[in-house]
Amino acid sequence: MNGDRAPRTPNPLPPATTRRGLLTGAAATGLTWATASTAHADDHPENAAGTCTDVPHPARTRTLRGTLPAGSPDYVYLPVDVPPGVAEFAVSYTYGRPPVPPGVQGNALDIGLFDERGTALGGRGFRGWSGGARTSFFVRADAATPGYLPGPVRPGTWHIALAPYTVAPEGLPYEVTVTLRFGESAPAPVPVHPPERAKGRGRAWYRGDCHLHSTHSDGRRTPAEVAAAARAAGLDFINSSEHNTTSAHAAWEGLWGDDLLILTGEEITTRNGHVLAVGTDPGVFIDWRYRARDQRFGRYARRVRGAGGLVVPAHPHATCIGCSWKFGFAEADAVEVWNGPWTPDDEVALAEWDSALAASVRDTGGGPGRWLPAMGNSDAHREPDRVGHPQTVVLADALSRRAILAGIRAGRSYIAESAGLALSFGATDGRGRHAGIGERLRAAADAPVTVRLEVSGAAAGCTVRLVTDQGVLLTSPLPGSGAGVVEWRTTPAHAAYVRAEVRHAPTVPGLPGAFAALTNPVFLDAGTGTES
Repeated sequence: MNGDRAPRTPNPLPPATTRRGLLTGAAATGLTWATASTAHADDHPENAAGTCTDVPHPARTRTLRGTLPAGSPDYVYLPVDVPPGVAEFAVSYTYGRPPVPPGVQGNALDIGLFDERGTALGGRGFRGWSGGARTSFFVRADAATPGYLPGPVRPGTWHIALAPYTVAPEGLPYEVTVTLRFGESAPAPVPVHPPERAKGRGRAWYRGDCHLHSTHSDGRRTPAEVAAAARAAGLDFINSSEHNTTSAHAAWEGLWGDDLLILTGEEITTRNGHVLAVGTDPGVFIDWRYRARDQRFGRYARRVRGAGGLVVPAHPHATCIGCSWKFGFAEADAVEVWNGPWTPDDEVALAEWDSALAASVRDTGGGPGRWLPAMGNSDAHREPDRVGHPQTVVLADALSRRAILAGIRAGRSYIAESAGLALSFGATDGRGRHAGIGERLRAAADAPVTVRLEVSGAAAGCTVRLVTDQGVLLTSPLPGSGAGVVEWRTTPAHAAYVRAEVRHAPTVPGLPGAFAALTNPVFLDAGTGTES
């Protein structure tokens, strides 16, 4: 089943598993119609007798039934022989959901489609994925169900891909019905993709949400509704990030504008965690059918970067099955530490990220080594999920794909819960040299440095915390107006980096409050000169 966060509203397709993925794995070991002893097929003519290879007949339907046992491969393929003359390939499916005792996994079965080019890793034959978001779909030359790619239905062996996400102890019974409709194919549409640049404001702070879902995966908003919600949230850019499909890349025509840049990407949803491909070239599909033990992730991370995008592990400590990040961070360009409304797993992600920051300066003797910038995104699927809660605010030279991705990669960004909250954060030494978010200020080890945070638009009761490689070294309440300035003096010897947090008042005694905003660090390097 699709999904990332615990549903804010009931999932119309039970079971309602949270932050759920579209899962695959040992593709080569999948079952087929020819070898599955538990399955049998029924042929049902539509309008005429014959077999599904009888070209003169308008349509032919075949139903396959079987049961997947507990311990089935992550991915199971059902081959379908497609003869010449087919104009539309349509599928519907159902599966059994027997009741299970508390603590025992029930059945959940996802679905997708590969054409005659095959099911090999890399996705050459990929034609679409819907996970558990819908029970039927079609593909033809001129159109396809959201989540699937329009194009010719060429003759050959196609494959329906089943992903048994979870299987009850007694097994997962399924029924898949395939309808081949014959006739002339309409011309395929020429896809229109979003432009790489919007008007923007020159070098400025731009607000964006890079983790969003529409009806092209498990979201309930159309692309038009997502774009409208982004504008209402005060965003300057968004990233199209559907689960395991690129079908939405061509769905934004007429929705971008001078005020809204739309990037194309994907949420790559594996059995061992989810990762965002942010800002990839339109139409570039990134495969997800592997686990950490397969040692294939590096190949596909390089594929993301080769397509001009960023690799961003999403909600790395989510607690749902298959959601916790197991691939490590060596191939990441940034990490999503804040996903939707603040929850305990975000707190864990933040702590892990901060520990990695401390390690990056410790292992290099004071100056920053390789470090991962933090991002925040809404992961909004449906009402009442708020697009832009949170949002990543990026300092970029232009409102363009290249400039926005460069700003994210460099860590010139902070995360805010809404467009109404703004931060200014940086450090200045006694000689007037300055470094902002994601930059480095070099000064003598014992030289005084002034760290300054300016906040506007925070809620009443918020508190500022300044965090270094030693931990939280300053806590200061904001005025009731939600606006204020906090200054703190330190030295590079005392703080290798400083980052800022703005938190709401605690709701649980002894625990910190939810975030209103947080910044990437300013690094303080013992040395001479200034660089960023």
